Amino acid sequence: MERALVVVSPEERSHRILREAGELAAGSGAELIVLTVLPDEEFERTRSALASVGSSDVVYGIDQAIESATRRAKRVAREAFEGLDLDYRIVADIGPEADTILETARWEGCDHLFIAGRRRSPAGKLISRDMTQSVMLNFDGPVTVLLGEESSDDASGKEKGKSGLLA
Repeated sequence: MERALVVVSPEERSHRILREAGELAAGSGAELIVLTVLPDEEFERTRSALASVGSSDVVYGIDQAIESATRRAKRVAREAFEGLDLDYRIVADIGPEADTILETARWEGCDHLFIAGRRRSPAGKLISRDMTQSVMLNFDGPVTVLLGEESSDDASGKEKGKSGLLA
């Protein structure tokens, strides 16, 4: 592994996948690219909500969204990589998640991907392909996936059950 891409999301598993990727990258001397993707829908939702406030002082465009996502990713990465001797960079982008991940991995010349996924019921797998599956099927190289249970619909939004790494 020379250069790896680790995908950071707002979910709690980001810290764990970052730590795993960081330890492997530090051990092999690889560079790590930390990617955070703001899906188009989320960007538009936030922009619409801020526009409805009606203040001319509130500007939320692509630059502000990327700056905000970068700050969040830096904070999470700093915590996860504490104590590791590691070269890493933060990259933030807006777009369809799977396409953006694959495009960034190709652009950055990454030979390994780290991503968080979720366990899905057999029926859930049939209904729709998720982003993690799409990335795994379309990346030319090893993909390490941190699996967690399918999210529950409770108010806390926290994931239930155990999680594990799948390489």
